[in-house]
Amino acid sequence: MHYSGRGDNKSPDFEFHWSMGPNPGSAPDNLQSYAVIFHDIENSSNKTTTDTLHWTAFNIPGSAKGLPEGLPAGDLPDGTRNGPGIQAMRGSTPGYFGPGAGPGPIHHYVFEFYALDSKLDLPAKTTREDLLKAMDGHIIGKAAYFGRFHAPAQ
Repeated sequence: MHYSGRGDNKSPDFEFHWSMGPNPGSAPDNLQSYAVIFHDIENSSNKTTTDTLHWTAFNIPGSAKGLPEGLPAGDLPDGTRNGPGIQAMRGSTPGYFGPGAGPGPIHHYVFEFYALDSKLDLPAKTTREDLLKAMDGHIIGKAAYFGRFHAPAQ
């Protein structure tokens, strides 16, 4: 609940590690930035095939070893830019918005992490489609982390 929209609504901390199969590895020399996309794969938005996008952040420095808990909203001093997600869609400063599990017993939430060979020249209020398009051709690593959130009893 600590990381949920009904709790403290703080982004979790993450550590970035490189591996080659089961063996530890080193980040590629051409690593410039990271991006993260957090979404609820159980929901359908506006009767489409698009799921619910909770949060994105991009231009996280390639030198970063992870993300701290409670990443602030908006553009950060290190160049990290919070991008499209629920907060931005509501007209607020783009930032993290935790799980909230609507109808249904269980929702699966996915954090996708991308390592990029460039920084992205995009405004904070870009779209998910434009973010994905800008990353295309620049992805040099990817990882995903998922968890379940049980909807509270009605």
